[in-house]
This record gives sequence, C-alpha cells and structure tokens, in this order.
Amino acid sequence: RLTLEEHKRLLAAIGMAKIMAPPTDCLSPIGAQLIKKGLRNVLNEVRPEFYAPPITRDPKVHSGNPFLVEVGIVYGGDLPKDAPVQILRFANRVPLLYQQGACAITKAVESVDWRRYGLEQRGGSGIPFGPAIILVHVASTKVPFTSEAKEAIATIPEIQAEIELALKICGRSLKTHLNKKETKSKTRVKFEIVQEILPLIAQKSAKIVGKPVPKLSGSITKIMNVVWVDDAVSFEKGHHRIRVSIYNYTPQSQKFNLHMVLPPGAFDYKGLQFFPTEVREDGKVTWELPKIASTERLDINFSLSGLNKEDYDENEIYASGIDPVAIIGAEPLPGDWDLKGLEVTESVEAKGPAPEEEEEEVDYDEAKEALNDD
Repeated sequence: RLTLEEHKRLLAAIGMAKIMAPPTDCLSPIGAQLIKKGLRNVLNEVRPEFYAPPITRDPKVHSGNPFLVEVGIVYGGDLPKDAPVQILRFANRVPLLYQQGACAITKAVESVDWRRYGLEQRGGSGIPFGPAIILVHVASTKVPFTSEAKEAIATIPEIQAEIELALKICGRSLKTHLNKKETKSKTRVKFEIVQEILPLIAQKSAKIVGKPVPKLSGSITKIMNVVWVDDAVSFEKGHHRIRVSIYNYTPQSQKFNLHMVLPPGAFDYKGLQFFPTEVREDGKVTWELPKIASTERLDINFSLSGLNKEDYDENEIYASGIDPVAIIGAEPLPGDWDLKGLEVTESVEAKGPAPEEEEEEVDYDEAKEALNDD
C-alpha cells in the first residue's frame, strides 16, 4: 500500500508528464477575428481607442476533458473611467449573465495585478477600475459549471490558470499601447513648445543684433535629441495602407533596424520603394535602414492585402541597433523575437512546453481544490 506522501509524489509526477495536446476539432472557439468584429459592432458608439489583439490559448485538459481559453480587451474611448471594468463571460459561445462573483472567470480577473498593465486596482486584487472591457471565452467538451443552471464556471485550477495567462498576455499589449501613447504625448508637447518658442526667440534676437534669422534645425535637434517614429494606418480600396515616418532629431546620423509584426501572408510587395530585408511566414518583417542624417526623414510605405478593414488598425513597431532611450514610437526588440520559430518546432515534436508557459505556470499543488458540480 502507498503512503500519503507516495500518493502526493505520484500525483505530482502525473501532472508533470508530457503528453500529446488534445485535438481542437472537438472544440468551438470564437476566433480572434470574430472576437474583434463582435466587440467593434457592439461598442461602435463608445468608440474605443484600442483593441488588444485577441488571444486564443492552446488547448489544455482538466479531468480528461479538453478546453481552451480566449481573451479580448477593449480600452478607452467613451467607456467610463471611474467605474469597474466590464467583464463579458462566455462558455461555448454562450454568454453567462448571472452569478458573476462565483465564476472562475471573474476570480481570474480579480487575481491579476492590473496595476502593472495601466488599470487602477486597489490593493492589487479585485475587479480593476478603468475604461476597459474584458471578454473571456471558455470552450470545452464538458464545461464545469457550478450548478445545473449553467450560470458560472467552477473554480478549476487548470482553467483559472489558463485564463490568467491569457489575461496577462492581453494586458501586456494594453500596457505597450499606453506607454507608447504617454511617451509620444509628452514628447509631442515638448516638440510643439520648442517649435513655437525658438523661432520667436530667433526673430527677436536677430532684430536686436541686426543680423539675419539663423537656421534652427541644429538647435532643435540638440534640444530634442531623439529619433521620432510616426506611423499611420488607413484603409483604401480593399487594402490597408501603412506609413512609417522616421525623423532624426539628433545631432548625429542614425542607423538601426526597424521591425514590425503584421498579419501572416498579408504583406503586399506591389509598389514598394523600400524593400524589407526579411519577411517571415509568421508576419515578422525587418528593415535594415540606411543612415539617416541629422534633421532628415525616412518614409516607409507599404500595403496589406486580403484583410477586412477591422482586421488591422494599429502598428506594432520595434527597433534594434539603437539605444531604446533615444527612440520614441518604437519599442525595444523583444528578447524572444528569434525564438518563436523554436517554440513551434518544440510543440510539434513534443519536446516540452513553450518558454512563456514555463515562466508563468502556476503551482497546481498550491491551488485550492474545486469541485466539479456538473
């Protein structure tokens, strides 16, 4: 007979065993495209400023039943800033309207520290406050509801952990957007003040000393001392038109690499004047930029084809080969930029979990046991 400690070790070993992921053809996910379209159609009147790219987690298993989690976040616009965020709960595409407090989705939202992602949250727990809507969908062959009424999902550790991971990924997209918005706003104000005040000072000084008004481009670059990346997205004649403008407001010439994450297979080579160095199958595009002289500007224009208007509305831009402090409008290149391909290979060959899951995996032994009240 096994002792209690031996049972615990056996249970832990079973949980650590690497087995093949369950098939997804038995599940019915909403899909990133439909999540985004649905949120746009419902929230069109409040005009949100940001739609985080919806996240669909890989399928997992609880009690022998496969399940997957999808999450989408909407932020800004006319959504109330001083009210708790709205939580839209779905199970197998069916909305859950009652018993929000007893649901694993709500508990997962409450357990995430949303202060790290730009939302107000007293004490680092509970439902956050801010102009945001969080959508969570759980698809499973057997959803563990808390009762026969099917109004809330039971607190199963595996399901709650997956919801938390998806929420954190979406939260990072939201934080990146907010950081980019704040940094650009502050720098733009500084730039506008410099552009307005310096010419007046130059005119008055030139009038006093009786000399021509000097050129101010050199002085402006010394004051600003940044590389400014400005971008825009428009939709014309069935194509997304992307413009990325790089201004060198530094005293020296700048040479670095620009990277973007685009929908896979959508990059259109027609009419290109500045070809990228690399276009990957997963949508990652890289440009090795030529030297940009001080006070000069470089434009990159291209199109995306085969997408609906709502499929792409914000550029994801990164830079490498330059001090992150010296550039505004592009984030530092993530450390896992070149590791995504390895993650796919490892999942296919069943070598182990992806690095992201290893970093944020919860300890199921420490989680509270939940009953399946199906």
